[in-house]
Amino acid sequence: MNKKAYLVGGGIGSMAAAAFMIRDGKMQGSDITILEAAAVAGGSLDGCGNPEQGYSMRGGRMLTFDNYECTWDLFKSIPSLTAKNQSVLEETIEFNELHRSDSKARLVDRWRGKAPVTSMGFSMQDRAELLKLSNTDEDTLSNSRITDWLSPPFFETAFWYMWSTTFAFQPWHSAVEFKRYLHRFMLEFTRIETLGGVKRTIFNQYDSLVRPLHSWLLAEGVSFVMDCAVTDLEHKTVDGMFVVSAIRCRRQGVSEVIEVRPGDLVFFQNGSMTDASSLGSMTTAPAPLSKLDSGGWTLWEKLAQGRPEFGNPAVFNSCIAQSSWESFTVTAKNPAFFSGMKNFSGNEAGTGGLVTFKDSNWLMSVVLPHQPHFPGQPDDVQVFWGYALFPDRVGNFVAKPMAECNGEEILRELCGHLRFDRDSLAQAICIPCRMPYITSMFMPRTRGDRPLPVPQNSKNLAFISQFVEIADDVVFTVEYSVRAAQAAVYQLLRVDRPVPAVKPHDKSLAVQFEALIKALR
Repeated sequence: MNKKAYLVGGGIGSMAAAAFMIRDGKMQGSDITILEAAAVAGGSLDGCGNPEQGYSMRGGRMLTFDNYECTWDLFKSIPSLTAKNQSVLEETIEFNELHRSDSKARLVDRWRGKAPVTSMGFSMQDRAELLKLSNTDEDTLSNSRITDWLSPPFFETAFWYMWSTTFAFQPWHSAVEFKRYLHRFMLEFTRIETLGGVKRTIFNQYDSLVRPLHSWLLAEGVSFVMDCAVTDLEHKTVDGMFVVSAIRCRRQGVSEVIEVRPGDLVFFQNGSMTDASSLGSMTTAPAPLSKLDSGGWTLWEKLAQGRPEFGNPAVFNSCIAQSSWESFTVTAKNPAFFSGMKNFSGNEAGTGGLVTFKDSNWLMSVVLPHQPHFPGQPDDVQVFWGYALFPDRVGNFVAKPMAECNGEEILRELCGHLRFDRDSLAQAICIPCRMPYITSMFMPRTRGDRPLPVPQNSKNLAFISQFVEIADDVVFTVEYSVRAAQAAVYQLLRVDRPVPAVKPHDKSLAVQFEALIKALR
């Protein structure tokens, strides 16, 4: 009898797990089923729309070649959809050799325009506190916030504005996660003002990563069951081990039960940073939703009740005010804005990085990617993305919080910060997106709040998501989901191949020296 695998959730974690089961676990694709509540696979790595109604992306994850060991280990095996005889990895390397990141306008302030970023702006107290935090063990940092370790002036430094907007940190977020980022991305510390280490895909990440992986999995025989919401995992205890015995779901509104036989495996994407997302339009603001409107956290909460080894979802989903921000995607119908940004920033689209308006009440940032950003995008249409970390604050040019703004008002605020004529975005379509749990994985936590990919007492259930515990790696990255998937698959299938190790750049004396020199400027 063939072993079968069921994956609950159709995001990049589940898709990566399916690929590793086929490539390294030697399973048949026809024995793998992915169950997804939405109509489209990819989870948070989304991208959709058209030039008439406007394109939309909830976000775009930062990629690097210096890290992301598991991600590139996966995509070296996935054929590109746009380049013949090339893998997604090879295609991405070639693209980034042609389009190198060198931001010339990383920070913008109200009075000087492009703000100087040659100095990180640290005082000696800032340096001492940052060094102490980065060298403190995680048990001591447990449950604390960044503000517990760094004084108020630190949050006005050029470094904080650049680091926090690159990675979406808030002052009240986890000191543990902030420390992990300092170590994991120490190479980026030395080039944070140019974002020289940031790499991009040819198109948005849905079209460049999700679609090729989805196509490959379909060709291998993997079954994608869409519009299928899993409501419960029936289970039993066998020799002290937790065993999933059946999957209860609602498929297109009809209740079903899927038997999980002895030897079968279940992989569960617990929690979602884009759960309860809502879109607005040029005339309407996104609706304020929560987990009560979507049920995306319900199954994890149910499984974790009375089982501390399955984590503590309440740590992550109980304070929307501290885990939310808002993004927006703009479809421009004439070249005036892109031309103005080139003259303002000194960067061609696709060669800069985030442009952050440090005096923005919303702390707004925008990024202009290489065009086209979507396959089939017309030559006379441009697409760019932006976000703001403080959507609850009243704007500088629009007298209301961003969360209450429609797309037209967001464009007015953006043009105000740039001192651009609003006509530069005439006929543009701005689609705002409210995401109440987008940085929920950054909430202060302690050991055990996140389950291991395969909990110690689990026989056939694994967790794959941004809410599992992986030593040394950092959440809010594609890499974390892929690494969790690879670790879970290798453990449950007993794959005789090590998961690629996290590269210890922070242990390199050369990297440490360069970071020290940077901190002293």
